[in-house]
Amino acid sequence: MFEGVLPAIVTPFKRNLAMDLDLEGLASNIEFLIENGVHGIVPCGSTGESATLSFEEHEQVIAATIDVVNGRVPVIAGTGSNNTAEAVQFTKAAKDLGADGVLVISPYYNKPNRSGLIKHYTILADLDIPVIVYNVPGRTGQNLTPDLVIELARHPGIVAIKEASGDIGQISRIIEGTLDEDFDVISGDDNLTFPILALGGSGVISVAANIEPGRMAAMFEAFCEGDFETALDFHYELSPLFRSMFIDTNPIPIKKAVELRGMAAGPVRLPLDELDEAKTRQLREVLACYD
Repeated sequence: MFEGVLPAIVTPFKRNLAMDLDLEGLASNIEFLIENGVHGIVPCGSTGESATLSFEEHEQVIAATIDVVNGRVPVIAGTGSNNTAEAVQFTKAAKDLGADGVLVISPYYNKPNRSGLIKHYTILADLDIPVIVYNVPGRTGQNLTPDLVIELARHPGIVAIKEASGDIGQISRIIEGTLDEDFDVISGDDNLTFPILALGGSGVISVAANIEPGRMAAMFEAFCEGDFETALDFHYELSPLFRSMFIDTNPIPIKKAVELRGMAAGPVRLPLDELDEAKTRQLREVLACYD
């Protein structure tokens, strides 16, 4: 259902005391991404600093994104929480606003048991909007195992997983176990996009595509056309950029990179803090390779 390069977009804030949303800047960034060939837009994910957005801001960002995109590509809204009732509230709001799907991080901090995870995702999938499960153990402290994902994939409302475990063996097992389901496996790590596509994955929810949408889209399209050599060339060309996105906690580096490219970004909200001078110099050097 969802494939290709799907940027997890940054949420631009104004450099004022309240760090208000910069919705004009958001619109400009989205236009840049669509003009450069992305296949979808993902607002209010981890890269969009969703944990620091109020419910009202969350709705504003999703509504503004849907309005600007205007049906040109799918909009997949981040609606996860470690509180099932809150995740339901976010997901219902995204559905009512017109999102094409939702990205739901596995509950963090609580470390729910297997039956709790199944109930959590089933309740959300029953809301009649396509759900992408998001597995990112580095942020949640809990891995969604292949057998659990394979079971969740049997629900018709659960259409994909964003896999950011970094475990290629696990990702392969999920793809193998869902071949008979209408279910996609989407890379959650830019640097693993090429190998996940080779295993049968359908695309990437990307950090780096915020600033290099054209090259990311070209890599995906070359792969789909069977031009694996060109796709691999793009993978290695982009690899230094992929690594630079994690010289500090995401989204600190990408937000600085967006700003350095002259796009709308603004500061990160506490408890995240700005990229320091040494890492900013390092990032500038990497970005200079893509001018």
